[in-house]
Amino acid sequence: MLVSAEDMLKKAKAGHYAVGQFNINNLEWTKAILMTAQELNSPVILGVSEGAGKYMTGYKTVVGMVNGMLEEMNITVPVALHLDHGSYDGCLKCIEAGFSSIMFDGSHYPIDENVAKTTELVKIAKEKGLSIEAEVGAIGGEEDGVIGKGECADPKECKAIADLGVTMLAAGIGNIHGKYPDNWEGLSFETLEAIQQLTGEMPLVLHGGTGIPADMIKKAITLGVAKINVNTECQLSFAEATRKYIEDGKDLQGKGFDPRKLLAPGFEAIKATVKEKMELFGSVGKA
Repeated sequence: MLVSAEDMLKKAKAGHYAVGQFNINNLEWTKAILMTAQELNSPVILGVSEGAGKYMTGYKTVVGMVNGMLEEMNITVPVALHLDHGSYDGCLKCIEAGFSSIMFDGSHYPIDENVAKTTELVKIAKEKGLSIEAEVGAIGGEEDGVIGKGECADPKECKAIADLGVTMLAAGIGNIHGKYPDNWEGLSFETLEAIQQLTGEMPLVLHGGTGIPADMIKKAITLGVAKINVNTECQLSFAEATRKYIEDGKDLQGKGFDPRKLLAPGFEAIKATVKEKMELFGSVGKA
């Protein structure tokens, strides 16, 4: 059964570890992440972007697939199904479809509008027992070929959004989505510390977990980060393993073209990446 991310993140923050949010793109992704979480006895958050939701034909399909897997695979670790970077309408659709957690990304709105929309969604999420993540200060990354530098959020704005009753807060601290450029300046721990001092107990979220050096990840966890998002890294390892399988001509041997065989190395590569991240985040054995 899907659960809200609230309990797992409160425990993570108190225990100085982080729970990974791994974005899902299809059946292979979902199965690999759930299997690894169960094997490592780790709580996990399955992230779904609006684009991925559309790709999988809609949020009801996603909920049906995930719930079916939890039952068929006898998954006993806590699993939250979370909308990643949701619009206001996207959040409402996911709540209706049966997600257990949502993220409203109002970071591109003026702070007053971000506050107003977040307030409404907090009310609905609380009524339904869902966890809700809000964002302050845009997370950088590539969008239409333009690489955003990764802004740093204003700690006072973070406090204003935290006080609305959200479960967790994503704040820009120089992190970006996708691959990090060579001239990346690293995470701003000063910003993170200032936010943590104002928001207290609230679990903080680090987006763009791919490519941040391990020591920075560990330091961020000591400063209150309890949820770390990973997406690009699983995609890269999946693509690499699939490429190797085809370049080695294995799809031409016997029934090597069968998608179950063709996608198996990529599936194993996702599992390996998720395992590595769960070990780094410290969530192994914490279910």
